[in-house]
Amino acid sequence: MISDKIPSTSRRSLIKWGIYGIGGLAIAAMPPAIYAQSNSRAKTLTFNANDIGILNFALLLEELEAAFYAAVVSSGRIKNNKELDYMRAFGAQEAAHVTFLRSVLGNQVQFATGDLSFNPSNFNNLLTSRDRILNTAITLEDLGVHAYNGAGTSMTDPTFLLAAGSIASVEARHAAGVRSLMNKPVTEPDSDRLISDANLNASINPFKGKAYDELYTPKQIVAIVSSLNILNNPIGGSLVS
Repeated sequence: MISDKIPSTSRRSLIKWGIYGIGGLAIAAMPPAIYAQSNSRAKTLTFNANDIGILNFALLLEELEAAFYAAVVSSGRIKNNKELDYMRAFGAQEAAHVTFLRSVLGNQVQFATGDLSFNPSNFNNLLTSRDRILNTAITLEDLGVHAYNGAGTSMTDPTFLLAAGSIASVEARHAAGVRSLMNKPVTEPDSDRLISDANLNASINPFKGKAYDELYTPKQIVAIVSSLNILNNPIGGSLVS
């Protein structure tokens, strides 16, 4: 389990983005598969600090994104055809990432999609309005970029590193695409980051400035994901300890 909570500055940022809390739409907006999973006993997800653990952790993030976009399309809250096309396209690509990572990992996959247990009411809270949906998409996609870059520094297998790198660039394009829909800067401003400079791991962040992305540790990523309260599964292991 995670021993520390997400920093208060990050919680304030989540509140600012409008994606922190409970309530919202009826559970009927949730895709049936997600609602069914929410009723199962939450399996503990354990990730070791090695290539297999890192890629399985990446798979978890892709599963969350794929589930989110499926819920967005199902919710009917996105009325603009262009924006809906973006959500469908991103969802299809996140689902493809899930399939790809499961293929790369083969018999070293540590959990099935059906093992994931979602909190329907909190998940639905992300779908209450067009702005909340798009802001959540931005946050999740930016988070993916920070996560892949941060974990990539510890990977040793060239095949796994290539798999992670090929997805990280797509996550960045997704983030830029959704930002453009909201007339926001296509690159993440410091004011939007959920980890402040003071809390960055200095050893994996030798470069600073607007031309570079910050790298988050897996532990930091888990703390942010946990703050959304959409996943019931406990997360542990040496990768995130």
